[in-house]
Amino acid sequence: MNFEQLSLLRPDLAFIAHWIDHGARVLDLGCGNGVMMDYLQTDKQCTGYGIEIDDAMIPLCVDRGVSVIQRDLETGLSIFGDNTFDTVLCLSALQMMKDVEGVLRDIARVGGDAIVSFPNFAYWPHRIALLRGRMPVSKSLPYEWYDTPNLRCATIRDFEELAEEVGLQVIDCVALDDGKPVEFLRNWRGSLAVFRLRKK
Repeated sequence: MNFEQLSLLRPDLAFIAHWIDHGARVLDLGCGNGVMMDYLQTDKQCTGYGIEIDDAMIPLCVDRGVSVIQRDLETGLSIFGDNTFDTVLCLSALQMMKDVEGVLRDIARVGGDAIVSFPNFAYWPHRIALLRGRMPVSKSLPYEWYDTPNLRCATIRDFEELAEEVGLQVIDCVALDDGKPVEFLRNWRGSLAVFRLRKK
């Protein structure tokens, strides 16, 4: 997979990919169908693994040539030693974790850098939905309240504080809307928060 294909398929992943060094050792948590690791292996000669729990996604990763481990993220990192990876990705998966703090501490343990993304609950359409007495439904939060896999709701400011608490320094934070960076009022106008983090 090349950059143009990734951009068309997942513009958010294409934006995030530029933060990952050529030849890096990468761990992709909640890797889904393996599209990100496929791109990183093909275009950036990265090595590493994806971790995914969904039975349906495992064959898709294998078809792409991605080394995937089927495990629950909240227990899956115990198989890796300290500082095993250059970069750990956790893209639109953290909000599905019961123990967000524990997963972040494990990310800091096994990797040097981390890139984390999650739906920004402070996005203005989400706020409007709450003012109308409804739970938000949007591209970044596409589920109804009764069938959502998301267990946690966070904003950019919330996550900045937690990252500091678990020993991760915020190197960069970008709010994306439809895969494009939002500069002005990012906590209001960004549907997806993306953090680049480094172990302190």
